[in-house]
Amino acid sequence: MPDGRTAGSARAFELLEPLVRAATVRVHAPPGGYENPGNDGTGPTWGSGFFIAPGWVLTCAHVVGEGGAAVRLTGREVGITFFSGPSAGGAGTTGTVAGRVECVLPDRLEERRPGRRALWDLPDLALVRVLSPVSHACVWLTDRARPRLDDAAYFGCTEELGIREITGRTTRLRGTAGNGAAIRLGDDDEIEAGMSGGPVVDLARGEVVGVVKARRSAGGGGLAVSVSQLRTLPLPANGQTGLYRRVMQAHDLYHYDRHHSDLDSRRTWTDVHDELPDAEADRFGGRGRLTPGERTTLCGLLAELPPPGSSEAVRELAEQARGEEPDTGLPAPLSWRDGLGLLHDPPGTGGEAAAMLRYATDVSVADHREPPSPGADEELWDWVRVTAERLWRPLRRELGERHDQGLAARERRRRARAGQAVHGPARRSGGLPPGPSVLLEVWAHGWEDVYDWRVSVLAGPARPGRVTPVAAGVRATPAALPDALRAPLAEGFRRCDTHEAPALLEVAVAPELFGLPVDTWTVAGGVPLGVQRPVVLRHPAGPDDTPAAARRWARVQAGPLLDQRADCARGRPRSPSPQWLAGLFDNTVPVLCRTPDADPTLGALHSVHDAGYGVAVCRRPPGDPGASCAPFHRGLREELADAGRGAVLPLRLQALRARAHGADPDAYWAAGTALVWQDPARALPEDEPLQGDL
Repeated sequence: MPDGRTAGSARAFELLEPLVRAATVRVHAPPGGYENPGNDGTGPTWGSGFFIAPGWVLTCAHVVGEGGAAVRLTGREVGITFFSGPSAGGAGTTGTVAGRVECVLPDRLEERRPGRRALWDLPDLALVRVLSPVSHACVWLTDRARPRLDDAAYFGCTEELGIREITGRTTRLRGTAGNGAAIRLGDDDEIEAGMSGGPVVDLARGEVVGVVKARRSAGGGGLAVSVSQLRTLPLPANGQTGLYRRVMQAHDLYHYDRHHSDLDSRRTWTDVHDELPDAEADRFGGRGRLTPGERTTLCGLLAELPPPGSSEAVRELAEQARGEEPDTGLPAPLSWRDGLGLLHDPPGTGGEAAAMLRYATDVSVADHREPPSPGADEELWDWVRVTAERLWRPLRRELGERHDQGLAARERRRRARAGQAVHGPARRSGGLPPGPSVLLEVWAHGWEDVYDWRVSVLAGPARPGRVTPVAAGVRATPAALPDALRAPLAEGFRRCDTHEAPALLEVAVAPELFGLPVDTWTVAGGVPLGVQRPVVLRHPAGPDDTPAAARRWARVQAGPLLDQRADCARGRPRSPSPQWLAGLFDNTVPVLCRTPDADPTLGALHSVHDAGYGVAVCRRPPGDPGASCAPFHRGLREELADAGRGAVLPLRLQALRARAHGADPDAYWAAGTALVWQDPARALPEDEPLQGDL
């Protein structure tokens, strides 16, 4: 009969295994690359890795260095294969995508690498950027800099019985090595070569604490690298410290969005944390620790804020909340989340929950290097106040006083800095070029899946109403439309582009065609149109000429901008009423996140136009119907706030597309985003082309 600890660990493994397997990947040569001499599309397995945030895979440096000792690691392309459960066909592979090594630790591995079968220098980590937006699961990373020595499990790619799959095995953490950079795994563990780079999971707390590094040459057991070593990324001189903060922010927002989503019923890490056997008794009767849902929400709210100005700022707030100096021998805390890891097992009364709420209160009134997203600091404080309701009344009073005192102190500091440039970098002053633009008009053939089209040049505000035809066509299928338009669009751009800037492309289509992916088409150079130039959508009826429409257009151009969800409420579809739309502020930009060619979004697009909103945002949703729209709305809210005024939105959206095309995971939320731009100074032709022969 197993003892209680063993039984609890077995149950924890059963709960956590599906989540870890879903986020663990196989690392190999890039598909079709010169490093892949095999004929299976991927070649032999180099090792394993796992998703720590959308678009980011963590593995070992020696894994991405496999088979290429003379090749520079940073910038090297690798292949990433996802796995599902075993299928009748064997491995259950779900897909392969290319990735690029963004950095390795330590960076001296670029110049000096060990010989074959020798241990690579600690921490032996590599961060890989996925080169296309894909839907995938992510692990939950620990915020502790030192792991607790307890039961654990490790995962990685194995090829037992000739089948490639992600395998998990249990172990026990035996201690640390390398000044805490490495974790010793149990002596009886069987670690296969392909498992290097896979995750090590603390079964008691349901969090990834390490990365499998090596097995002992003379028997079982091995070493893992502590995930806290990610904090040792190079200093800001080459931008890598910012990379750590970006990745951890994306990690926390991923889990926050999954926890709060109403669309996806799949079990999340937060759900499983709530079901894990209680490894540590709460001596405060359930009030000494935050619940898993509260913890996930707190991490997400902290991730909404700008990063701390320094590691010392995090340490100072953690010390004030903890009541004693935290361990100073650990890797420096670089994010607000890292500060939570300094608050476990605090002295005195109240436990971790009280310490973390004090810390969150202080963060909500802290000075930030740049202005936070609108309302982010207030939202954090509101959450603290509500969460404290289930704790002790003296603590609630203490937190309220702490918040008031922090606000007053922050205001005094701001007044003392009066006259300094505290509002961040200056915004781009220019908007769209005032010259001519290229107009693409597309009409659907009713019940037939073919289109008529026309390409013209609009002279622009200097000569309103002047339209110069370029070319027209009829009855093009959706698949043939990009090829049919390549030459006409190229001619239009040749007429309008200048040495200073590429011309605007205006796409005038009925709202049911707002999902037409014109921004992804290529005309020249292999670069999508939306990356080469600003691309906007136009309603074929043109802008509304009512006083309300003119007033709203002027207010949006001047700013500041307010975003408003028009076709969903926390992910659930809704239809906006004309009265509701009429009551919004004139500087509002309606945002639509669902499929444009189906209700309620199709009707909402018509209603938004009829209400006189000349600027709106819609998108082509991702293929996964369970994907949360929260990252899209959050990213757009920040973009609108930073833009400040509508005049620069077409150029800012172009910049976002360029970032996504350059494989920046922080811009993947903008995939499929389209800007509706009803500029009254750019009149559209009133006639439609003749239909083709009947």
